Amino acid sequence: MARKNPFANLLSHEEPASENRAALDYATKGATRSLLNSIDEMAAQADQLLEGETIVELDPALIEDSFAKDRFAIGDDDYKDEFQRVLEAVRERGQDSPVLVRPHPSHAGRYMLVFGHLRRRAAAELGRKVRAVIKQMTDRDHVIAQGQENNGRANTSFIEKAVFAAEIVNRRFDDDQSTVMAALGADKSTLSKMLAVAGLPAPLLKAIGRAKRIGRDRWYDLKLVLDKPSNLEEALSFVETAGIAGLASDDRFDALVTHLKTRKAGVRPRSSPVKANWAPADGRLAAEAISDGKKFTLALRARGPDARAFGDYLTEHLDKLYEEFRQLNDNQTDGE
Repeated sequence: MARKNPFANLLSHEEPASENRAALDYATKGATRSLLNSIDEMAAQADQLLEGETIVELDPALIEDSFAKDRFAIGDDDYKDEFQRVLEAVRERGQDSPVLVRPHPSHAGRYMLVFGHLRRRAAAELGRKVRAVIKQMTDRDHVIAQGQENNGRANTSFIEKAVFAAEIVNRRFDDDQSTVMAALGADKSTLSKMLAVAGLPAPLLKAIGRAKRIGRDRWYDLKLVLDKPSNLEEALSFVETAGIAGLASDDRFDALVTHLKTRKAGVRPRSSPVKANWAPADGRLAAEAISDGKKFTLALRARGPDARAFGDYLTEHLDKLYEEFRQLNDNQTDGE
């Protein structure tokens, strides 16, 4: 079943209302028109893979997952509502659109899924055969078709596409990233941000989940915040707290951002060092003590050799002085 480009109305030849004409003309020029054409083309290319092909029925158990992961775990709650819609549709009217598979490159008699994860899972749960088109293809053609199908359907989130992009790049199909850009319809700038976000620690990404309504800019802003090691450490600790797991994926992302902002706003400025001066009754030397909470500095000054001599004396008797301090402190604690 062909998918309708949701932006097709912007490219229609029908005359729009006059009050919308100026905005429409602006929206369909330059880079924007190229993007719309690209989305339309990707949807068409994905459909052409299936058009005119023989559809067969396969046992879902014979179909293994794609070697390139383009979704987070579809068995998780993040996919629950979406899967239920697909399941009910297949139950009520059958599987309208076939999945695409290829002969498994290393296991004879088995197949590898190119696209159609939810439809394959729905057929398996209903105890039905899955309607499929079988095509011979290389790994490179596989990931391009897989990416174009997901972009045409627009049902994968930004972070899922980013992780998928990183996996394609890591497989080194080419040196100019043409494969991943063809699969995702992304330019070099967008791809750069995708790869930067996908480089966040896997436990953090897994804890947040697919976050379907969180787009590129918000993910990239979070990545910049987490470039600071202390923020990243705090984020990893926060997503492991008990209350986070019970939230929806989008809410987990929002909760983390809010926590990091609150933490940043709540940082107190360092207190000013506390200074104290001391001098003996004979006035032969002077001492200045400076304390900033974690460090205590004592400076001695004298006209003669007394400063150095007294400093040496203090150094030689530090063990005794510290022991007296500990005994005094312990006695005060016991008396409370």
